[in-house]
This record gives sequence, structure tokens and C-alpha cells, in this order.
Amino acid sequence: MNDIEICKLIADDIEDIIEISVLSFPIAWVKEAFDNELENNLARYVVAKIDKKTIGYGGMWIILDECHITNIAIHPDYRQLGAASLILKSLINIGKSEGCSAMTLEVRKSNFAAQKLYKKFGFVEEGLRKKYYADNKEDAVIMWKRNFDDILSSDTFSSN
Repeated sequence: MNDIEICKLIADDIEDIIEISVLSFPIAWVKEAFDNELENNLARYVVAKIDKKTIGYGGMWIILDECHITNIAIHPDYRQLGAASLILKSLINIGKSEGCSAMTLEVRKSNFAAQKLYKKFGFVEEGLRKKYYADNKEDAVIMWKRNFDDILSSDTFSSN
């Protein structure tokens, strides 16, 4: 298997990440939402690629000194290869390099795989948003990472 490369999201990646979003989430983002994120000064998005094929993406907003992860998704055919970990590590490193001191997210209460990933990177459960998800009124677990010192900067992100 070839190496996974993490790159900054560009407009040419949008169609691929829409497909990944549709395959990954009950309520997928539409093209306009991703187009808006490219113009959003608060947003930082990366994509994971193998041989120039986009296999996953992740994004966050930086608000003051905190990062809020908006989404991370991997194409079902490429899961379990470590792409989600590389994306999350890249987002953490971007946040750290931009002076953030904490990172937060909401994750479906039933999404144990995602919760396991976040816990691996030092996120802890700190709350619950009741009936957060519009599709099925599922609760969201609020997770926070308040220490970036355990993640070292690396070469996982390129500007290609």
C-alpha cells in the first residue's frame, strides 16, 4: 500500500469529499457548504490522498484560541489504513501552530470507532448534547482535548 499524504483542501477536491460525506454521514454536507468553507477565514481543512486519489478529509474552525472539529470522514473502501489518525494529527498540529490551547468536537453517542480515535489522541468526554442530530435525535458526546503537548509536529501535512 502506498503512503497516505495529507494536503490542504483545494477546490479540485470538493467533488471527492462530497462523495465521501454522502457515504459517511446520514446528513451529508452539500457542495455549497464545502465551497463556503474554502472562503471561511476560520476554517482549516485537509484531505488524505493515496496516489493523488482523495480518500478522506477533515476540518475545523479556529475561534480565538480554540479549535472546533467540524468533521472527519474516510471513504469506506479506505478505512482502517490510518488515514483518520493522520488527518486528526494534522488538524491538531495546525491548531497548535496557530496558537490554540484546546480542541473540541461533537460525536454521535453510537459512533464508538470515532470516540476511540479521539480518545487515542487525548480527547476526553466532558458533556452531552441531548437530541443533537436532526436525522434521528441521537445525543452527541462533547469531547475536549486541552493539552497539545503530547502531539509532536510532523511532516504529515503538505501544501500540495
